[in-house]
Amino acid sequence: MGRSGIEVSALGVGCWAIGGPFWQGTQPLGWGEVDDEESVRALRRALELGVTFFDTADVYGTGHSERMLARAFAGRRDEVVIATKWGNTFDEATRQLTGSDGTPGYLRTAVEGSLRRLGTDYIDLYQLHLNDLDIPVALDLVETLEELVAAGKIRSYGWSTDFADRASAIAAAGAHVTAIQHAMSVLEDSPDVLEVVEKYDLASINRGPLAMGLLTGKFTRSSTLGPDDVRGVAPDWLSFFQDGRPAPAWLDRVSAVRDALTSDGRTLAQGALAWLWARSPRTVPIPGCRTVAQVEENAGALAKGPLSPDAVAAVTAWLER
Repeated sequence: MGRSGIEVSALGVGCWAIGGPFWQGTQPLGWGEVDDEESVRALRRALELGVTFFDTADVYGTGHSERMLARAFAGRRDEVVIATKWGNTFDEATRQLTGSDGTPGYLRTAVEGSLRRLGTDYIDLYQLHLNDLDIPVALDLVETLEELVAAGKIRSYGWSTDFADRASAIAAAGAHVTAIQHAMSVLEDSPDVLEVVEKYDLASINRGPLAMGLLTGKFTRSSTLGPDDVRGVAPDWLSFFQDGRPAPAWLDRVSAVRDALTSDGRTLAQGALAWLWARSPRTVPIPGCRTVAQVEENAGALAKGPLSPDAVAAVTAWLER
């Protein structure tokens, strides 16, 4: 994983969905109701299949996702690499996001909260979760982050940001920066951020590698999502869904690349993950999951490896049209 020396599987598991419902006011930010027992089974099954990297955030389910990881891997902490994020403030009792705080003081408070909920004494990768935080404010956090590394509370750190200038600034400033998490999928490339991770020997942690479910193939133009699902009441930053349905333009793009992605007997989701591995050897996609079946399908992509050059060329040709 980047320049940290920490080894991870080529595939991770994103743990946003297993946090369950949470809100900002009336805006849903989770993925609807979840079955905690199935979440635990899914996490453990991922590890059985060779997936060792699990990415969450303190705000997912206002702490519930972190608690699910603690439960799933109790007694097996040394077998997994855990990443979490901080920067959002929340109320666990009401499951409400209450704001954000990018100060060093809150950083120290947040890391203690995550350590407690995760049931661990160290975090492998600790990521700033404020996508567009001003660069000078973010750089003021580096000294505190380095102190947390020295204290053994975190092993490395990074920034969850889609902005190349922010990624570059933190990479140049922090000795233990090892990853940038950013939105990236076959539908939504990220060449500027990939250039930064290559320059600074970082990992590219890909959030949304299956375009929030569109690249699983399960959605049609008539599909609807519930009012407790962030996709069902999509905020402005979520372009894949509109008015509780998949956006038609994005469904058209999925249709365009389906044949190329499903070459060599892959499912659509497996092909989408394989495209990311072909795009760069630094990518670690983190598709979300709520069921054992989803984990098994995603992990099945590991055996087939990156998409072939011919298939990548076919995808590119279709998208350019």
